[in-house]
Amino acid sequence: MTYIFLLSFVLLLISGMPITFVLGVSSLIYFRLVGIPFEAMAQFMAVTFDSFVLLAIPLFMLAGMLMNAGGITDKLFGFANVCVGHISGGLAQVNVLASMIFAGMSGSATADCAGLGQIEIKAMRDKGFDPDFSAAISAASACLGPIIPPSISMVIYGAITGVSIAALFAAGIIPGLLAGLGLMVMNYIISKKRRFPRCDIRASRKEIIQAFWKALPPLLTPVIILGGILTGVFTPTEAAGVASLYAFILGVFVYKKISFKQLLGIFYDVGKLSASVMVIVSTARVFGYVLTQQGIPQQMAHALISGLGNKYLILLVLNLFLLFLGCFLESTAIELMIIPLLSPILNGAGISLLHFGIVMAINMQVALITPPMGMSLFVVSKLANTAYERVVKAIIPFLIVLIIVLVLITYVPSIPLFLPNLIWG
Repeated sequence: MTYIFLLSFVLLLISGMPITFVLGVSSLIYFRLVGIPFEAMAQFMAVTFDSFVLLAIPLFMLAGMLMNAGGITDKLFGFANVCVGHISGGLAQVNVLASMIFAGMSGSATADCAGLGQIEIKAMRDKGFDPDFSAAISAASACLGPIIPPSISMVIYGAITGVSIAALFAAGIIPGLLAGLGLMVMNYIISKKRRFPRCDIRASRKEIIQAFWKALPPLLTPVIILGGILTGVFTPTEAAGVASLYAFILGVFVYKKISFKQLLGIFYDVGKLSASVMVIVSTARVFGYVLTQQGIPQQMAHALISGLGNKYLILLVLNLFLLFLGCFLESTAIELMIIPLLSPILNGAGISLLHFGIVMAINMQVALITPPMGMSLFVVSKLANTAYERVVKAIIPFLIVLIIVLVLITYVPSIPLFLPNLIWG
């Protein structure tokens, strides 16, 4: 029975069927084989939605879309420009810094690509940057969104494993800043070599202060979100609600960029995107139940631990496996499908679930810029109006940077665990 279930899963996956249906149909075949009523599957899926933790996902999506529509991204880009526009690489450095700031607000790489990406790519092309390079650095910097908290990816991981989402958010801060710094260093090297333009005149202190005051309201967003979570004032889900409300106030009443008609459109888009994610979550829950019933995670854990023995080798194999999956599957689908399998392996090998949560988050963002299925690559190539293949070639140096950061975080757990240990002991 286990073999029939796994064979059906593999065949459906190879057929190109959407991952939601792959998980659902293979689970349905199992239910049929063992005689469980189909109604039970519907009940499993419905119970998934009754989760306070998962409510953070649509709320963070809403916050990101409200910020994009409310003109907040323009303010952030302007502030980043006066801060680092004079460094070699100019707007490419601005691109990374703006994404690092926006990462503390939206929790989504897609939101970064769709909002900041449009502004960044246009500004870079107008200044003489190659379209493929502009697209590549925009996609790479967008990866910082789900690493620097808040992070939708971490919410999903915490909901599945039971790891504190607040601790995951704290653990993601240093790795996210490290990845951003690495991208800026690579920017500097490439820009020097290719003689990309930069601002000839460094912004004065007065100009920096003026840009800061203009950007202050949106800059307060990550302070409110992370400050509230880490001090225990509100939960991550409540923080998502506060972020959405704050973005709504800024967009509608402060900057007056969002009309009532636009607001309805934003709610509609958030509803569609949230529904697509939650359907995957629900079918993945059923799939996880089937895996558990068949004892597959435990068997894999035993085989891997007894075969490798060393937790460092296990981490290497898991990273390679996740990077391979990222070449072909969407990151959310990978998380939902793989985490139930990995938890017993990690526990058996003595690997911290909190530590691996950050390793997983970085893996999932690398997947977004890994060909042939890197979602962010398709988005930015369309925004830059350039060939997908050219963007793939241009992103390789930045991909190497993120993989180096991934290796560092994997084998030096004290880096991501420093802040959680400092705050909670």
